[in-house]
Amino acid sequence: MIVALTIFLVTLVLVIWQPKGLQIGTSAVLGAVAALLFGVVSLQDVLEVTSIVWDATLAFIGIILLSMVLDEIGFFEWAAVKMTKLSYGSGTLMFINTLLLGAFVAAFFANDGAALILTPILLAKMRYLQMDNRAIFAFLMAGGFIGDSASNPLVISNLTNIVTADYFHIGFVEYMQKMFLPNLLAIIASIAVLWLFFRKAIPKRVDISILPEAQSVIKHKKMFRISWIFLGLLLAGYFIGDIYHIPISFFALGGALLFLIIAAKYRATKPLMTIKAAPWQVVWFSIGLYVVVFGLKNAGLTDEIAEWIIALKQHGREVATIGTGFLSAFLSAVMNNMPTIMVMDLAIDKTGDTFLAYANILGANLGPKMTPIGSLATLLWLHVLAKKGVKIGWGEYMKVGLIITPPVLFIALLGLL
Repeated sequence: MIVALTIFLVTLVLVIWQPKGLQIGTSAVLGAVAALLFGVVSLQDVLEVTSIVWDATLAFIGIILLSMVLDEIGFFEWAAVKMTKLSYGSGTLMFINTLLLGAFVAAFFANDGAALILTPILLAKMRYLQMDNRAIFAFLMAGGFIGDSASNPLVISNLTNIVTADYFHIGFVEYMQKMFLPNLLAIIASIAVLWLFFRKAIPKRVDISILPEAQSVIKHKKMFRISWIFLGLLLAGYFIGDIYHIPISFFALGGALLFLIIAAKYRATKPLMTIKAAPWQVVWFSIGLYVVVFGLKNAGLTDEIAEWIIALKQHGREVATIGTGFLSAFLSAVMNNMPTIMVMDLAIDKTGDTFLAYANILGANLGPKMTPIGSLATLLWLHVLAKKGVKIGWGEYMKVGLIITPPVLFIALLGLL
């Protein structure tokens, strides 16, 4: 256990701090190699991990690729301007619309897509509207929060969702039905709690007349029209895949590549540059980190967590659900939600209660918002902001995250009962 835990902690530190530009995938692979060399995991374990995460990882790459092409044609910028115009100059309504837009992007393009694509657009919009620093901070924190808190409704909304759905063989429709109410409650609670926390920083009126018209920011009008039809067909594909048990990556990655080809045909994007810019490091990050986590499983950590969950179950379904959700949230906050989701999935599997996998997802998606290291989406979000000249310190971040996350998570978990 000591060796496995040491390898995990060193790997996690390298992933978070990225010394001398060391990329997250490289750090995770180095951790996996160390786990193999020290005998913490076997080659058979590596093959088992790969069989668990390959679909989720390829689907995630596809979702991000699709998001990048849509961003290049002005899809998200159009949506941001449109939602701002619909606020009619009310700062409060603009705040709510921003959160609703973030929830929409997270649902269909994953939380990481919201962090990578939507954050710079929102920042540019707020600077264009000449908002003060307090208001910018409020909108950015709220946008970052909703990206994770609303990433529950579909299997494709978060990498953690795909991993868990694959592991427990949960279908696209079955998952959507179970998580509709919890996600709706998470969105409503997020808007309410965030507004209460930031209400004094939100301007009463905003001069939206200085913004360009939404149609003017579309970079390729033909591809913009095609994108709506394509997204509808892609969503239908997910339902068809569920009926015939086709891996979700077949539609997510296959659809993204097809959309990229169409965009290239109409010269709306440069395909080689888009493919090169895709977050391929996430592939190595997912496999490598899960191999390291499998070492913790072999050392008995999942057995221990399974015992905790069994103890919670003795107090009834309600206690087990809420307790599992908060346990997942705490682990995600301190050791990142990617390793947490797998450790908890393995532990829940040992208890034989698949239903608790949904509580695990909610905990792993919302819990990370308590700390800056909780999720890959938050790390990407902070990185994007730093490149734009906005630096948010750990203390500043946690002062918000620790207060607003628990009540939102609790309300979301009630939706499972």
